[in-house]
Amino acid sequence: MSVALIIVAAGFALAIGLGLYARLGREMGLEQWTVGGRGFGTTLVFLLMAGEIYTTFTFLGGSGIAYGKGGPAYYILCYLTLAYVTSYWLLPPVWRYAKQNGLYTQPDFFARKYRSPTLGMLVALVGIVALVPYLVLQFKGLGIIVSTASYGAISSTAAVWIGAAALTVYVVVSGVHGSAWTAVIKDTSILFVVVFLGIYLPVHYYGGYGGLFQAIEAAKPGFLALPDRGQSPTWFTTTVLLTALGGYMWPHTFASLYTAREPGAFRRNAVILPIYQLINLFVFVIGFTAVMQVPGLTGPDVDLSLFKLALATFPPWVIGLIGATGVLTALVPGSMILIAGVTLVANNLVRPLRPGMDDAATARLCKILVPILALVCVGFTLSGGDTIVQLLLMGYNFVTQLFPCFIASLMRRNPLDRRAAMAGIVAGVATVAATVLSGFSLSSLSALGPLQDVNVGIVALIVNLVVTLAVAQLMRVGATAAQAAE
Repeated sequence: MSVALIIVAAGFALAIGLGLYARLGREMGLEQWTVGGRGFGTTLVFLLMAGEIYTTFTFLGGSGIAYGKGGPAYYILCYLTLAYVTSYWLLPPVWRYAKQNGLYTQPDFFARKYRSPTLGMLVALVGIVALVPYLVLQFKGLGIIVSTASYGAISSTAAVWIGAAALTVYVVVSGVHGSAWTAVIKDTSILFVVVFLGIYLPVHYYGGYGGLFQAIEAAKPGFLALPDRGQSPTWFTTTVLLTALGGYMWPHTFASLYTAREPGAFRRNAVILPIYQLINLFVFVIGFTAVMQVPGLTGPDVDLSLFKLALATFPPWVIGLIGATGVLTALVPGSMILIAGVTLVANNLVRPLRPGMDDAATARLCKILVPILALVCVGFTLSGGDTIVQLLLMGYNFVTQLFPCFIASLMRRNPLDRRAAMAGIVAGVATVAATVLSGFSLSSLSALGPLQDVNVGIVALIVNLVVTLAVAQLMRVGATAAQAAE
């Protein structure tokens, strides 16, 4: 067994050990398992939210898109920063409402705000559809990390199965407490590893950042800028808008808000998290360094750029440390996604159909569903070929369709009722599904000019808004006519 594999295995063991330790002295009922008893302070909330956001997407996908696309990678810096800024105002009222009403999940919020269990079920379905590619993303990244860090001793397929089994045990035993504790180690590790690689690699190969960017510009002119077509400024702008609006619409991110002890934690984190975004700059630099040093990677293989470069540069023990950190970037968000996914099914799809079902029975069902959801996602992981960035953007196209009725629900006088909210969500999600299943892209419509590069998720969001407003107007007209008739 190589030194690298031993260190990666130790990373797995550490994560599982922390997960088991985190549950000591706690009765894992539904509230403790899903939202940590609503008792996390600012630090744990920060680590939990950063743990969900800085995933294998940051570790592999960020360097992969920098390697494969160049300038368009910068959208990652923009959208997360905008999402954090808006969280200063959006998240405290959500927390207060959830605390007052004892909510566990994102659909609970919508169902209570619109007084519609049916809307809650619809939101749960949308959330599950979006979470599957996000969990596939974590498993895919985990397979890449373990296989590469072990120098091929463990295949990517075997790594995915091992990771899914470990994650299942980890989640069933400790719930969100295990995620929060492991996030402490994970965020410390990723900060150290990414900053080190982002500084050392350009200096080692090019003498510094200036030499790196000069070499890339000489070999691939315009690579570091946005292209005129494809991932152009139009694509960049619409993608940033889509993902910024959807940043807190993910079910696991939304539910993590409920774990806080008090709402001030979100305002403090809204100040800190944009600074934490600087990690991505170092991730991009790693991908840019790999462009000249490990050329020829295409398609899904661009996600290997960080490890390919590391293998060519460092001894096995360093590869092991990088691999162990990568394992944590998959396990922490993966656990949150699993918790959110099974809670959506148990609490928001099954429980409304069985009115006598209490919290204890719901918690038991959640734990039964954990291995089932993990198996479904393993199946998609082993059969899919999309890059990590493509998987993430697919999920964003779905969850952002919840934003219009979410923002309306926070207004003093909500202009929408449940019918308008449901119609808009269905229209937006149907538009996304139709484009994905048919393979349709605006890029095929050259007559649109620059608009052909608009992110299809924004098109779906526009359809969503039009339908929402139209149905809301029809409901108001109908109500006015009914009152006149009386």
